[in-house]
Amino acid sequence: MAVRRIAGIAGLTALVGQPLGTSDWFPVDQGRIDAFADATLDRYWIHIDRERATRESPFGRTVAHGFLTLSLIPHLHALVYKIDGLAMMLNYGLGRVRFPAPLPEGIAIRAAFRLASVEPRQPGQALVTVEATVEAEAVERPVCVAETMTLVIE
Repeated sequence: MAVRRIAGIAGLTALVGQPLGTSDWFPVDQGRIDAFADATLDRYWIHIDRERATRESPFGRTVAHGFLTLSLIPHLHALVYKIDGLAMMLNYGLGRVRFPAPLPEGIAIRAAFRLASVEPRQPGQALVTVEATVEAEAVERPVCVAETMTLVIE
């Protein structure tokens, strides 16, 4: 899939309320889950202990951390669209974030993006809110729904 190119803040403003696109599938395997557990020191058994998860978890295997899924949104976003003409983009924060379903190990995810708003700030700056819905193969409900906020500077 080709990356959609958007011409700066003016190009973004013209797209408010519209879908920006959907990423290709991206696998989330146990190695990535373990690396996230190591980086965050979140080693809860449901994420890293395959034997116990197979035996005791209602999911029958390990599941990814919700925050791992959330942290993959910037990567998935980069697969879908790029805003040209920017000096930089800064993570401004998050609005509503939910994890409606768990993400089982070994399942691929993809994200659909919709441009919710572009709020002008100082000249050449805007606060951009994008709604991201992350779905997983063979999982009925989304595994993450989040509003991401980015300060873009031309």
